[in-house]
Amino acid sequence: MLQSGAFALIDSIKRQGVQHLFGYPGGAILPVYDEIYKAEGRGDLKHILVRHEQAAVHAADGYARATGKVGVCIATSGPGATNLVTGIATAQMDSIPLVIITGQVPSYAIGTDAFQETDIFGITLPIVKHSYVVRRPEDIARIVAEAFHIAGTGRPGPVLIDIPKDIAQTQFEYVPKLEVHLRGYKEQTLPSDIAIAVEKSIELIRKAHRPLLYVGGGAIIANAFAEIKQLAERFQIPVTTTLMGKGIFDENHPLALGMLGMHGSAYANYAVQGCDLLIAVGARFDDRVTGRLDKFAPEAKVIHIDIDPAEVGKNRLPEVPIVGDVRQVVTELLNATAYKEEIMTKTWLDQISLWKEDYPLIAPHYPDIFSPQEVIYEFGRQAPEAFFTTDVGQHQMWSAQFLKNTPRHWISSAGLGTMGYGMPAAMGVKIAFPNDQVICISGDASFQMNLQELATLAQYDIKVKVIIINNSWQGMVRQWQEAFYSERYASSNMEVGMPDFVKLADAFGVQGMLVQHGDDLQAVVAEILASDRPVLADFRVKRNENCYPMVSPGKSNSEMEGLPEPKRIRSALERELGLGTRA
Repeated sequence: MLQSGAFALIDSIKRQGVQHLFGYPGGAILPVYDEIYKAEGRGDLKHILVRHEQAAVHAADGYARATGKVGVCIATSGPGATNLVTGIATAQMDSIPLVIITGQVPSYAIGTDAFQETDIFGITLPIVKHSYVVRRPEDIARIVAEAFHIAGTGRPGPVLIDIPKDIAQTQFEYVPKLEVHLRGYKEQTLPSDIAIAVEKSIELIRKAHRPLLYVGGGAIIANAFAEIKQLAERFQIPVTTTLMGKGIFDENHPLALGMLGMHGSAYANYAVQGCDLLIAVGARFDDRVTGRLDKFAPEAKVIHIDIDPAEVGKNRLPEVPIVGDVRQVVTELLNATAYKEEIMTKTWLDQISLWKEDYPLIAPHYPDIFSPQEVIYEFGRQAPEAFFTTDVGQHQMWSAQFLKNTPRHWISSAGLGTMGYGMPAAMGVKIAFPNDQVICISGDASFQMNLQELATLAQYDIKVKVIIINNSWQGMVRQWQEAFYSERYASSNMEVGMPDFVKLADAFGVQGMLVQHGDDLQAVVAEILASDRPVLADFRVKRNENCYPMVSPGKSNSEMEGLPEPKRIRSALERELGLGTRA
């Protein structure tokens, strides 16, 4: 049937099962938006108009993290496309499947510095999994099918499709296409020597007295929730997760240690420093996890399971490397073991219990001001099944410490650490799950990065609850300036020029609330959660609260700051490994 390139693009996207697009129009992409208009009229899909292109890619990112599907965003050429760059890099760092569509000047004008021309293909080459410039309308159906396949298989990531305006307008004989045949692109399968690798792994696990599961975002991408739980319980192995891995394992479980690393729990960091076997599952030995790399898990042999061969051995050489889908590999491990195994970890678990007693994560309470931690904890307590998104900074780390999330309900920019991510990501989550509670934990500085998206919340009545942990600072910057720059607080105070967030919310048609000392915290949180409107709540908290524990740059994970002195004598194991402190 004779159709335009723009029709072919939207129809091909619809055939991939896409129901929602996030975007912002402009000249070069108008032929595509005209087809979006028609598709919305037919009820084929829904377009969400953001107020800044960066919010479009963050919303698609949040949508993808929560659903496990490929998120889709769209923008015009030039500044529209370049406004997507930070969000594309965010998705690439965290392995999030996105298809990004950008308009481009007509193909005959490319290279002439035409109005709003930018080489977005070249600009984004280092931060995409793959990219296309559409040269012929006949290629559109194939390109869309390939883009979705590449974005969502193997180690996921963002794929860019740049479509010149004249290609979008050209009429041609459109033939839909769903099948994919890509030369040189292979989905990662289990290695041929998987039986040998499994045998070696099981032998190490059975011999270990102090094993530890170190689980990252790759396990969530693989949907390996049940398999990780079975492996941990079968061998009684404690589990610590990365920031990306939160939600893979029930943090109320006796074997759960929460997050490790720079602001991880003390017991998780001591466990990784004291373990004799580290089973890394879908994790990449990131510097915020390892601290000083040459002192990370110094006593441990390593089994490293990851779908990306580039990650295995990149930062730490494992005794047993296994490249493959995490869920499939862990299933192979389970199939190769008995339902009940001889447990050798009791002494190890007893030691970890002592660390949990000595170094608990406790939300402080002050007589004259809310602590940030108690506010975050209360939302987690009252809404344990909610989706939580965060921005970046102290509030992100406190949220990671005090929220106990269910699978795919923790949505946070981990690798790139993108301020302004939280509210747009929450929009994407809420569009995907309109009947679920979605809460964005933000900071007063982070929130101002994309505050214009209050208009999007209002336009579509997206009932997200945005919680500002307001200490009038760029909190993590201030903490580092206090610790490492002799309290020279250069450009980190946000008090002067800070808007009245309640009036701001009201101006956008969103419910605004100011919460400060003297208010009943439990009642206020309950009121926010019960509201049938989008809410922006400004919580005034202790201004100079620091986020602890903290592993300073260049230190090992056993050298944490901000820990209380334990009231007991160190155990023999602690003395042997140099862990813990004496009262």
